[in-house]
Amino acid sequence: MPTLVEPKLIAGNANLPLARAMARRMSMHRGMNVDLVDARVERFNDGEIFVEVFENVRGEDMFIVQPTSNPANDNLMELLIMTDALRRSSAARITAVIPYFGYARQDRRTKARTPISSKLVANMMVGAGIERVLTMDLHAAQIQGFFDIPVDNLYAAPVFALDIKERFEGHLDEVTVVSPDVGGVARARELATRIGGQLAIVDKRREKAGEVAGMTVIGDVQDRRCLIVDDLCDTAGTLVKAAEVLMENGASEVHAYITHGVLSGPAVERITNSVMKSLVITDTIAPTEAVQGAPNIRIVPTAPVFAQAILNIWNGTSVSSLFNTEMLEPLYEGQFKD
Repeated sequence: MPTLVEPKLIAGNANLPLARAMARRMSMHRGMNVDLVDARVERFNDGEIFVEVFENVRGEDMFIVQPTSNPANDNLMELLIMTDALRRSSAARITAVIPYFGYARQDRRTKARTPISSKLVANMMVGAGIERVLTMDLHAAQIQGFFDIPVDNLYAAPVFALDIKERFEGHLDEVTVVSPDVGGVARARELATRIGGQLAIVDKRREKAGEVAGMTVIGDVQDRRCLIVDDLCDTAGTLVKAAEVLMENGASEVHAYITHGVLSGPAVERITNSVMKSLVITDTIAPTEAVQGAPNIRIVPTAPVFAQAILNIWNGTSVSSLFNTEMLEPLYEGQFKD
């Protein structure tokens, strides 16, 4: 049975524009005003984080919007301390809406005497009092098993499929979806299936961590419009190199669709100067001014799908229905028009 209380959103400092956009979308769906809960999330002079909630949240269904992006440790601590504040204020349920889940790349032991930081972060969240997690495109599916609470992992692929069908209308038969490595084949195949495109793989060989020694294209990309698909882009070195290799193998043009635009260090400059016609990212991580000003970087919104997912969780209805591209079409109507 649906709960009688209204869903309430509260946000940390990691991505306030996205949190406000979610609230606006929820207001549209509910036909009533949904505002972020009034609170302050501040730092003392020594860097300690302090949270104070100014509204009564006793018995409320609370959703904390806080990606754990850069600075990952500060944003993670904000999330944990906000959770503790809400729990001690007698909130009925606390759901963490984490559009980008930091530490996701540390999901296994790659060599001796290394941590599994994703599991540690999951333990910290559960220990703080989080009762459910809503996220998007986890780096590895097994991270869901690190939690002893429900985890809803949304996918950017249905949103990307809508954008691709709009941008490449009339040319979808020329599109090839490319995985930048063997590990991402399942993700690329899923998107290719959604748009009816072909599939190719860039197989990369490393001699040492962080350095790509060589790349080989598996599949025919001659005269094809290639779309590189991945869950995140950090320094963009591998992405830019993959685009160059595709062009050398006869691709007519190269675009990239990346869920999480980490884009640290020289990433924006590399992308701006690359052979890629465009890089499409979502707003799960708040874009910097450099990202917003880059001529070949475009940002697609995730607020519509997150807002609907929050309402579905609150209502006790299906979240997996949002994995369907057709289900998202009404939510994104007019979003991808120039």
